[in-house]
Amino acid sequence: MSEYEIRTLDPAEHRAAADLFRGTLHLKDLTDEEAERGRGSYQPGRSIGAFDGELVGTLRSLDAELTVPGGRRVPLAGVTSVGVRSDRTRRGLMTELMRAQFADFAERGVVAATLYASEGLIYSRFGYGISTLSKSYSINTRRAQLHDGVPASGEITRLPLETALEQLPKLYEAMPHTRAGMMTRTSYWWAGFGQMCRQSDDPMITVVHRGEDGPDGFAVYSVRRRWPDPAVLSIEALEYTNPGAFAGLWRYLLGVDLVDEIRTLFRPVDEPAELLLTDPRQCTVTRYEEECWTRLVDVEAALAARTYTGPPLVLEVVDAFLPANSGRYRIGEDGVARTDEPAALRLDVVALAMLYFGARQASALATAGRVEVLEPGAAEAADLLFSTRVAAWCGTFF
Repeated sequence: MSEYEIRTLDPAEHRAAADLFRGTLHLKDLTDEEAERGRGSYQPGRSIGAFDGELVGTLRSLDAELTVPGGRRVPLAGVTSVGVRSDRTRRGLMTELMRAQFADFAERGVVAATLYASEGLIYSRFGYGISTLSKSYSINTRRAQLHDGVPASGEITRLPLETALEQLPKLYEAMPHTRAGMMTRTSYWWAGFGQMCRQSDDPMITVVHRGEDGPDGFAVYSVRRRWPDPAVLSIEALEYTNPGAFAGLWRYLLGVDLVDEIRTLFRPVDEPAELLLTDPRQCTVTRYEEECWTRLVDVEAALAARTYTGPPLVLEVVDAFLPANSGRYRIGEDGVARTDEPAALRLDVVALAMLYFGARQASALATAGRVEVLEPGAAEAADLLFSTRVAAWCGTFF
């Protein structure tokens, strides 16, 4: 029996949870003004706390829908604000919080959970695996020029911050989710985004691209000018639905005056910004890294939701933390079902999360010892089975 009380937090306890989490990141407590502005980012009933007379651990989530390969959406929980007070770490408290959260997810029919990991060693213990990859890059605006074939259609409109925060949710909601891994954004997410924008040390600017059929892209950015350092434009959000919007937004960004460099983080690995330029070398990839971690809470439902290519395979999935997921699954273009047939591959739920969106190939996972090949050629067959046309990407930080 646990020495801690684990329960859902009341709204009056959300500020204490926020301060506890900030303390785990070595940040100061919120001011009264910051706490009031951030109140709308906490979804009621989705924060869990651990008490030892007082609050000593917490985590929370945001409801959303996740786009899976093939375009379907499934119920998702975006997990965030995970923290245990420094004098209560390494006592199993995080495990208890995770178990309580997974039980809540199962009761509500949540198929998958995603998070952005502050440390790489923590979340695989609970079945999370790196499911989407990203790149960060910078562009030297003093030397970068668009090549002659870049489209020049559409209009750019700059919006005041408060107007943007009113309009962007509708713009994003209307955009098709063309990449597996993308998620919907509720009012709670937008409240947190608005708080980030208002707290920025540099003014946050929003521009909207309008094509022939109306708004089809937007960018949110800030510019930091600290003489004698170079002036840097940092992109906080960049969304577009077609090549014209992509080109139009970059045409605008590259034309912003008094800027030496543009930087952007956590972009899709196949985003072709460098191909817009006459000299692609003026766009430098600064990092390739993981983006989102995913936990398949209901493995059968998650596997059945996505589409596949090629002959069917039987996978044996091992899930030590949620053992009801363990078993053999026949997976193919005609659907997914549990089976007693011999398995061609054996893998744990962490490796399955890496495979699920196509971010990693089964053959690479097998080479790294994360997938056990039980039939010759099965890993290469799984490469085709789980393949996707474009790179998976979430693009929604929380």
